[in-house]
Amino acid sequence: MSNSLATFLPLVLIVLVFWFLVIRPTRRRQQQMSSVQSSLGPGSKVMLSSGIFGTVVSVADESVRLEIAPGTTVKVARQAVVRVVEDPTPELPGEGPDEGPHDGPGETDGGPYPTSGPTGTAGGQ
Repeated sequence: MSNSLATFLPLVLIVLVFWFLVIRPTRRRQQQMSSVQSSLGPGSKVMLSSGIFGTVVSVADESVRLEIAPGTTVKVARQAVVRVVEDPTPELPGEGPDEGPHDGPGETDGGPYPTSGPTGTAGGQ
């Protein structure tokens, strides 16, 4: 009796580990995605799986119409919507309140990339 239990115990442990590491997180992610996609309505600001941000204009059974720029709407599959966002325009790196759009390494800030060397090259020769 104990020999047969010892034989099946590793198999049961493998199945449990597989369940907790693969199946359970996948199921939870699918439930979150379906709840996001079912809660879509006109005026919702969303992000698509491709990274495009837009505002929902209308919702159909299988598709969603998004306004991605003033006067520009696109029709996308409902499954392309991955999340609802608060601010559709994320802050780009280098364009924060302390930095201007042209302040980057190698410009006039003494960054790691010299603009010119003694002979016009970074290595000097």
